[in-house]
Amino acid sequence: MLLTVSGPPGSGKSTSAAAMAEEFDLDHVSGGDIFRELAAERGLSPVEFNELAEEDDQIDRDLDRRLRQIATDRDDVVLESRLAGWLAADHADLKIWLDAPNRIRAERIADRENKAVAVAREETLRREASEALRYEEYYNIDINDLTIYDITLNTARWGPRSVRGMLTTAVESYDSAIDEGKEPVTGVVYDF
Repeated sequence: MLLTVSGPPGSGKSTSAAAMAEEFDLDHVSGGDIFRELAAERGLSPVEFNELAEEDDQIDRDLDRRLRQIATDRDDVVLESRLAGWLAADHADLKIWLDAPNRIRAERIADRENKAVAVAREETLRREASEALRYEEYYNIDINDLTIYDITLNTARWGPRSVRGMLTTAVESYDSAIDEGKEPVTGVVYDF
């Protein structure tokens, strides 16, 4: 089984992806963890690394190529990244998009990264704008187009345990033999 978990920063992707990996005994691959490790290796914050990626497209392309390869080669994984659903495309059994209001996401990020909420919000908005431009330019992906996702969920409405329960129920209930709604992901240019 290949599940993807996508969404903006602070939406609960990592928490939910880890829960799904545990629940279904799958490996968990986090694009965000890989990205933050690459940033730290260069002594940069994720925001600074995002801005560097605006000038050096190979940063995104290397990460995305690795994630796409995992999606095409494996079926025992929860793939977590902003683009996981797009990169896995038709290889994914289920594609999940998580979100929450900007204020909530900023509070979560501020708590996680030990910074002021206003700083977290400003950095997150800059980061999202930067990424959206790059995704469109590199791969013809409109990150705001959620039509490729099988499940979209506002994680601010429920706690992590409830979100885990809903996602677990959805995954357990999925039967590919009776699936009439899986649509191909089209228009993406996988140019890494």
